[in-house]
Amino acid sequence: MIDEVRDHWYWRPGWRPGRSFYTWHLTFADAPAVTGLVTSYADVLAALPGIDPVPPQWLHLTMQGVGFADRVPAADLDEIVLAAESRLARSAPFKVTIGPAVVDPETVQLPVTPVAPLQDLRDRLRAAIGDVWGPDAIPELPQLNPHVSLGYWNTPAPIAPLIHQLAKAPAATATTTITAVSLINLNRDHQMYEWTPIKNLTLT
Repeated sequence: MIDEVRDHWYWRPGWRPGRSFYTWHLTFADAPAVTGLVTSYADVLAALPGIDPVPPQWLHLTMQGVGFADRVPAADLDEIVLAAESRLARSAPFKVTIGPAVVDPETVQLPVTPVAPLQDLRDRLRAAIGDVWGPDAIPELPQLNPHVSLGYWNTPAPIAPLIHQLAKAPAATATTTITAVSLINLNRDHQMYEWTPIKNLTLT
């Protein structure tokens, strides 16, 4: 078992101030069941030391990275979007259950189940990138760990007391329907994940 949480905001390889990243996400700012679930954890999250809560407009589930914005030509991005539209044709919306919250080494997060339809969606997005760049150029590992982060740790600390504090919150969950996936331009300059939407693909 991990003994401590760690600062999430260290600069990962390739990241630096001012740099942004194209990625596919599921977003939840317009999902009342999800934002309501997050609100139910607000008090216990506020009592946790060393955490940066995620505002409702930035709630997300990371699906599949594409690449740093300064390294992806606009024409390639357009082709990836077209390939994703083709790969997602006749992909129906599906329901997921979110929560209850758990302590992770870098986050407090809400696991999302079932994994299978989310993994299928990720696989299709990966295949779309491969259609443009080739299968050997698809970034990141194929396996998905689906979750929605409530907050990110900003200070190393023993994990056991944090787990104990979180356990005081009701083990709440929410159900929502995944109806779209969004290509975004993601930035993390302000100790927060913020983005500009590029393209929203609806599941039909």
